[in-house]
Amino acid sequence: MTKEKKKGGIKDTFDSIVVAFVIAMIIRAFFVQAYKIPSGSMLNTLLIGDHILVNKMAYKFSSPKEGDVIVFAYPLDPSKDFIKRVIGVEGDTIEIKNKKLYRNGKPVDEKYTRYENNYIVPANLSPRDNLPEFKVPKGYVFVMGDNRDSSFDGRYWGFVNKKLIRGKAMIIYWSWNFKDGSGIRFNRILKPIH
Repeated sequence: MTKEKKKGGIKDTFDSIVVAFVIAMIIRAFFVQAYKIPSGSMLNTLLIGDHILVNKMAYKFSSPKEGDVIVFAYPLDPSKDFIKRVIGVEGDTIEIKNKKLYRNGKPVDEKYTRYENNYIVPANLSPRDNLPEFKVPKGYVFVMGDNRDSSFDGRYWGFVNKKLIRGKAMIIYWSWNFKDGSGIRFNRILKPIH
């Protein structure tokens, strides 16, 4: 009788592990996915070493809005995922003059942006600080990193098709500063992403 109980216990444990694994795969496939931030293009909103959760259902029944932080397949190489902020949605006109963003002809108050220097790059050299007015086409969004002086984003490669959006960044669930060895950033754990 003891052996039968033991066998049943191992089988029950194995069954529970399999069920938990299947549930985790379903959740990952359809609802939530974890990502690690590898670069500083979204500083100070997201730091290198932040681990985030992305809501994959966020845009199944709605569209992205200006200000949303999204994960998407990089348009020039869909095998890579990027994370940026939505700056303009279909129909918006966007313009950048001397690092200042204008949406639909009005200046945008961007509290989340970071600039590493005051130098203005002329428009004939780079679109970083000056971008002539353009309209976001139907079915697309325009995105930029919050660390404007050090972000490879829509200013350089254009628009993101909404079909390439993986989801909306929701929360930082873990943060590790491996660069200077200071370890866990406890103040960032469970911090919502805005």
